[in-house]
Amino acid sequence: MAIWKIHGNGRTVEPGQVVRPDERMSWPATVAIGAQHVVAMFGATFLVPILTGFPVSTTLFFSGIGTILFLLITRNRLPSYLGSSFAFIAPVTAAVASSKETGMGTALAGIVAVGILLALVGLLVQFVGVGWVDRFMPPVVAGAIVCLIGLNLAPAAWNNFKVQPLTATITLTAVILFSVLFRGFLGRISIFLGVIVGYIAAGIQGQIDWKAVSGADWVGLPEFHLANFTAPGTWAAIAMFLPVVLVLIAENVGHVRAVATMTDSTVNKETGRALIADGVSTTVAGLFGGSGTTTYGENIGVMAATRVYSTAAYWVAGLVAVLLALSPKIGALFNTIPAGVLGGATTALYGLIGIIGIKIWVDNRVDFSRPVNQYTGAVALVIAIANFTMSWGQFQLTGIVLGAAAALLIYHLGNAIARARKTGADDGGPIPAVGPLGGDPVEAE
Repeated sequence: MAIWKIHGNGRTVEPGQVVRPDERMSWPATVAIGAQHVVAMFGATFLVPILTGFPVSTTLFFSGIGTILFLLITRNRLPSYLGSSFAFIAPVTAAVASSKETGMGTALAGIVAVGILLALVGLLVQFVGVGWVDRFMPPVVAGAIVCLIGLNLAPAAWNNFKVQPLTATITLTAVILFSVLFRGFLGRISIFLGVIVGYIAAGIQGQIDWKAVSGADWVGLPEFHLANFTAPGTWAAIAMFLPVVLVLIAENVGHVRAVATMTDSTVNKETGRALIADGVSTTVAGLFGGSGTTTYGENIGVMAATRVYSTAAYWVAGLVAVLLALSPKIGALFNTIPAGVLGGATTALYGLIGIIGIKIWVDNRVDFSRPVNQYTGAVALVIAIANFTMSWGQFQLTGIVLGAAAALLIYHLGNAIARARKTGADDGGPIPAVGPLGGDPVEAE
């Protein structure tokens, strides 16, 4: 375990310096920064249970527990907050909607399956390195999978938006304005601030019922639920969840690299442990009623702004999240958020998930003049947006699974064919001069 030493005078960070994971500021400053991390993650973390019907307090509780587990498993060397992953929203929503009696248990089983698979991937990375992940899921595939998960959720945003269109419009407008007008920390929590504005607007219009809040206790345990692996259709639902693993891998690997870039390149050695830790956290949450977890870009932003990468701040954040979760009144308050506010916020949020996927393409300069790349993205996105579905009795595969599978198959099969044909051309065999969409010939990267 890394042991913290005081950075400088413990009160300020010198120009050009950062507080490394094994360092800390004075405890008052560390507590303040830890609380800031809670605020940064809060707006996104509470939205996931609100949108999926999971208990808010339970999700918050397991995000705090997950953060503490992450710090322990990574030997206190990698700063990260584990909040609710948006990649789970689509499969969880579908699973919960499938049955009022067993839907939540089925969804939790899917979360557990993802957590176990992610931990196994982490073990593999720990022993053989992360290079095979880059080869299996290059940027064109990773971007397509992240993008299709966001765009697959578009109908869910509209279903809430049309219930209270004025409130939804106010919320969406506020989110956009906060994002454009503010820089730094306030800009990063624009969705949270937009929800507050929308909530106030909904209250003025009489769209909020606070009775449950007044009747809730100030202190109490969260509401726990158990994963159910025996309900009808559970294994078909689990198939819907498995592509989420690819998103969590990309997010965790990206997080580790971001921290390594700003602190110390040796942090990259913790990639396998990071994947194991997120897998364990997701598994524990799924077993008892919480949402699946992932590393948070919002908290990376806070570290970049403060230049404090101390894991001590994340111990504080994890403990604060657990303490907040022990107040049923807070959970009841979040459950009063009306449909219009959710519709406005998710119109922006789901679109932003899609844009993150596109940003992966842009940042990695994916060459879309190559037909194999064109079809990898094009086919996967259409399948997800239209929510293509295939059924075999009770077993069903929906748009996210089929879209992710299409991206992987088209990319790898296309490149395998290209390599074979190029070998044939080198031996005197024919090779096309122009790709099917007018681009360059399909070639292996």
